[in-house]
Amino acid sequence: MSTRNAVIVRDLIKIYKIGQIEVQALRGLNVNVRKGEMVSIIGPSGSGKTTLLNIIGGLDKASAGSVKVFETDLTNLSVADLVNFRRETVGHVFQNMNLIPTLTVLENVSLPLELVGADVGEAVRKASQILHEVSLSDRLNTFPERLSGGEQQRVAIARALVHDPLVVLADEPTGNLDEDTGEQVLSILDKLTRQAGKNLIMVTHSKENAIFADRLFELQAGCLVQIEKHKVD
Repeated sequence: MSTRNAVIVRDLIKIYKIGQIEVQALRGLNVNVRKGEMVSIIGPSGSGKTTLLNIIGGLDKASAGSVKVFETDLTNLSVADLVNFRRETVGHVFQNMNLIPTLTVLENVSLPLELVGADVGEAVRKASQILHEVSLSDRLNTFPERLSGGEQQRVAIARALVHDPLVVLADEPTGNLDEDTGEQVLSILDKLTRQAGKNLIMVTHSKENAIFADRLFELQAGCLVQIEKHKVD
C-alpha cells in the first residue's frame, strides 16, 4: 500500500481543550492520497479542515492515530525532526500568504532554500526560475506590500515549490482573492504541481474551487467522505 500512496492517515483523532471543555475536531479520520494525486477537501469553517492539513504538514500533533507521508511516520517525531520534515518534504500555501514584509519577492522565495543550507547563489537561481514560472520575473526586487493580492499569492506558491517538496498543502489559497484572480492562482498551482508530479492537498470552503482536484472529499462530523465531482453543484 505504501508504494502507491503519498499520504496515509489512520484513525486520526484531534481533541482541543477550551477551558474545561473538550472539543473533538477529528474523529477517527482515515484517508489515502495516491502519489501524484491532487485532492480537495471541502467543508464549512470550523469543520477541522485546517487542523487536518496542519497535522499532515507537521505543524500540529494528533491526539491519537497515525500519519505517514512518503514513508515518514510523523506520529513520534521530535520537534526538531518535524522542523526538518517541514523544510524538506512539505510546501505550505496559506490563505494569508505569510510573506515576510521586510524581504523582497526574491528574498522571500529563496529563504526556504537557504534554511536547508543551500548556497546563496544557487538559492537565488532557483528562486528566480520559479518566479519566472509564475510570471513574476519583473517583481524580483519588489516588497510584498507593493504587490496585488494575486501577485502575493503567486509569490507564496513559488516559495512553497522552490525547495522541490514532495507534497504541497494549500489552506484556502484563494480565500482573500476575487473570483477571477482566484481562478488564475488555482490554475497556476494546479499546473506547477502536476507538471512536477507532486501531490497537492487543498482545503477550501468553496465547492467551485474543488473541481480542480482528482478526488473530492467533504469533512463531515470529523471524518472524510468522498464525493463525486458531478455532485458538487
